[in-house]
Amino acid sequence: MAKVTLYNQDGKSVGEMVLDPALFEVKPNVSLIHEALIAQKANSRQAIAHTKDRSEVAGTGKKPWKQKGTGQARHGSRRSPIWVGGGITFGPRNDRNFSVKLNKASKRKALAMVLTDKVENEKFVAVETMSFPEAKTKNFASVMKKLPVAGKKTLVVLEPSNTLAARAARNLPRVTTLPAHSLNIADLLAHEFVVASKDAIDAITKTFKRA
Repeated sequence: MAKVTLYNQDGKSVGEMVLDPALFEVKPNVSLIHEALIAQKANSRQAIAHTKDRSEVAGTGKKPWKQKGTGQARHGSRRSPIWVGGGITFGPRNDRNFSVKLNKASKRKALAMVLTDKVENEKFVAVETMSFPEAKTKNFASVMKKLPVAGKKTLVVLEPSNTLAARAARNLPRVTTLPAHSLNIADLLAHEFVVASKDAIDAITKTFKRA
């Protein structure tokens, strides 16, 4: 059964916390984790680049000159792609769809695999609570220095209602906060350590565990 040391805000051990094996004891599958990461990144991608085709550029629809007798090549529109200022052929469009389909069960399983890896490599730190009387960065920084995260890139997972802690951590370099229900595989992989409050771990289990 997966267990982690439970710390208080002074960085002292106050016991152990048992983790749900459905999320923290899952055999890893590198291919599935990679597939889930690619799907998340692709689904968050937006098609920003956009070029206008001949139907969208400004210009008259009048034929530039008559078909015959001028000695010039025949043309039907100044908006043709071969004209300066004309439409673009095969340019990037903002209606492109980069989405990749991955079912929810696979996403949850990949997330559980990464959480398991964090626990097995002692990169998952459980804290009794992350409560602060006010949203002061120095208070949050003081707690982080006492925890065994060694100043590395750290993802702090909080219960959704803990807005004071989230605000207090905004200006800290190498620290990112997330509400428990927004936990995702990309942020987990981008950070070496994960720090989660006890309530946040319960929220993670409730949100992502499926019978």
